[in-house]
Amino acid sequence: MTLVNKAAWEIAAGLTAFAAVAGVTAWMFLRRRPTPEELELARRQMLVQSGRLVDGMLLDVCEVKTDDGRTLNMLLFSYRIGGVDYECSQDVTLLSSVLDLTQVRAGFPCTVRYQQGNPHNSIVVAEGWSGLRKGLPRVKACDDPDPLNLEHLNRGSS
Repeated sequence: MTLVNKAAWEIAAGLTAFAAVAGVTAWMFLRRRPTPEELELARRQMLVQSGRLVDGMLLDVCEVKTDDGRTLNMLLFSYRIGGVDYECSQDVTLLSSVLDLTQVRAGFPCTVRYQQGNPHNSIVVAEGWSGLRKGLPRVKACDDPDPLNLEHLNRGSS
């Protein structure tokens, strides 16, 4: 009689384990995976919330043609962290509502947000934040009409 009960428990445990494995497997194959655009949005949001800031330089703004015929708008930028120089790029094609590429100038300084443990993971522009600068700072010109008197520097003058 104990053998019959033992076999029933083994059958029930086996069926339960099989149902659990089948359920997890079905969930893994049928679940909705995030699109590459959603993954990039999540990466940008993470960097805006917890990324560290560093000064960088915007190297170039260019268009890159892909194999499937799309055109990507890319920002190329460089920055230095701990004596190591990094050159990265960011696809800003999906950020056309936030960024006007005609106003972006190569060679201008910018602010870069990067992940502390992984400095390669960096951005210059996101939905709620921009590290691009509109122009170089302007120094106010001196309005003093009297130039400095430098006659005492001339030789032979007394």
